[in-house]
Amino acid sequence: MPYYRRVGDVPAKRHTAYPNPSSPSRLLPEELMGVNGFAEESALLYHLSAPTAIVAAEAVESEPERLHGNSPLLPRHLRLHRLKEGGDPVTGRRLVLANDDVRISYAVATESSPLTRNAAGDELAYVESGSAVLETVFGSIALAEGDYVVIPASTTHRWALPDGAASGAAPVLRLLLAEARGHVTVPARYLSSRGQLKEGAPFSERDVRGPESPLVVDGEEVEVLVRHRTGTTRYVYARHPFDVVGWDGCLYPWALSIHDFEPIVGRVHQPPPVHQTFAGPGFVVCSFVPRPFDFGTNAIPVPYNHSNVDSDEVLFYCAGDFMSRAGSGIEEGSMSLHPSGFIHGPQPGSVERAIGQPGTDELAVMIDTFKPLALGQAALDVEDEAYAWSWARTT
Repeated sequence: MPYYRRVGDVPAKRHTAYPNPSSPSRLLPEELMGVNGFAEESALLYHLSAPTAIVAAEAVESEPERLHGNSPLLPRHLRLHRLKEGGDPVTGRRLVLANDDVRISYAVATESSPLTRNAAGDELAYVESGSAVLETVFGSIALAEGDYVVIPASTTHRWALPDGAASGAAPVLRLLLAEARGHVTVPARYLSSRGQLKEGAPFSERDVRGPESPLVVDGEEVEVLVRHRTGTTRYVYARHPFDVVGWDGCLYPWALSIHDFEPIVGRVHQPPPVHQTFAGPGFVVCSFVPRPFDFGTNAIPVPYNHSNVDSDEVLFYCAGDFMSRAGSGIEEGSMSLHPSGFIHGPQPGSVERAIGQPGTDELAVMIDTFKPLALGQAALDVEDEAYAWSWARTT
């Protein structure tokens, strides 16, 4: 996953002469993008100009983002809607939580981003609210509330916001972002041995959206901000990198709406892996969507008190009624961190209130990491310091 796509014009055979339609004496330059040493998914792109032609480069100096250890070890409640809006989805994102495998950020963007690419790993973004068009070398994808989008490593792209976002005439773009040190995939158990999504998987290929046509933009001496493993570099390209007239392969940006995720339910409580949507190196992502509650006699719909002994658990509350968290202060735009070593569960009174309820109307994104998470300054700026003691209440 994702499956093979072909967009625009490509020759019948790979790596064969393909004349430039505007200058038949010259060939279209190819670019082969491949992951894991070209041993797995790849895409072959055909440019109008050489994708290697840079005319300038400079290091972008910035202050290192300080991380704070979760000490003493506590559950945390972060009110992300209290972060100030402004800036763009790339340079304006705020680091919330991080470890060596993944950086979890939040953006409240009012401006379109510069051209950029992340050479350190894939990015997974979730659109909490607002809309944007993700413009890439592969083409464009329109994104709206509830969309996930996977941006493969080293994909040159730009977040284009609608006119009016900066003035307030259009909604701001609220994004939850997970920057991986590696590649974001579909869980292997959902896939057949040949890579098709199985019957019983919570979504299918019909739910996946990718670029449908090339995006060709004219321009000379165009800047691209490249984040890599040792820092950030600003390149100036001789020609605009959006000059791909055709490509094919199984490596490209793709979107999936959380509203197309089909929940798995049972007579009694189902464990969190049934909600898994994506897998990354050292983390997984789950989707909690409106669904019928467990329907067995005397079934308790809310989770057990539980200790996920190998993971830090991050839950971002997008919309709806978060019944198991009632009385804790959790609301739309909240993020909770329940670290490994802390036993957590429903708030006092939630178990009793849940029995007999027909279903849940909540919408949330969960990220579980297998290494401890540290807190960014943005997390400390909007922390609800009373949350850790909320289970001690009797009502």
